[in-house]
Amino acid sequence: MKKAVNHYDWVSVTLHWASAVVIIGLFAVGLWMVDLNYYSSWYTVAPHWHKSVGLTLAAVTLFRLLWKTVKQQPAIEGATWEKALAKLAHLVIYVLLFGLFVSGYLISTSDGRGIEVFDWLTVPSMGELFPDQSDVAGEIHEYLAYALIGLATLHAVAALKHHFVNKDNTLKKMLGVKEK
Repeated sequence: MKKAVNHYDWVSVTLHWASAVVIIGLFAVGLWMVDLNYYSSWYTVAPHWHKSVGLTLAAVTLFRLLWKTVKQQPAIEGATWEKALAKLAHLVIYVLLFGLFVSGYLISTSDGRGIEVFDWLTVPSMGELFPDQSDVAGEIHEYLAYALIGLATLHAVAALKHHFVNKDNTLKKMLGVKEK
């Protein structure tokens, strides 16, 4: 029987906070990017970086899920309903992320061109799989992004509630602080 752990390992902590920063950054850049016009010097640069970082986040998220299956995680603290909501929120966050990855791919590849990732590699295109793919996937991408940011905000508020109201170890575990 494995000994219970009471904090996250440095890999989990790093992946969590790096993902949070990248997600917020991608959201902000996405909001800014949709208003760029053809004559802006950022018109092609910003989407290239947005797609490259987004696909890198997709790979990191896959690794993160794999890591969670091989590395023991600390127990979730709180009442039974809080534990259930926390598990549901984490599941929905991952579903939203993968929805964003797929919809972003569908937006970017509907014209038959692959996605250049930092000029290192090209993710191939499957072409247009359904009519108005870019527009439909773009709308889905936007709604999923807002939903993810909303749920991530709720996730952060819940962590702060655990820290300041419940005065439990929830936030400290994800900050990499070990209990004494």
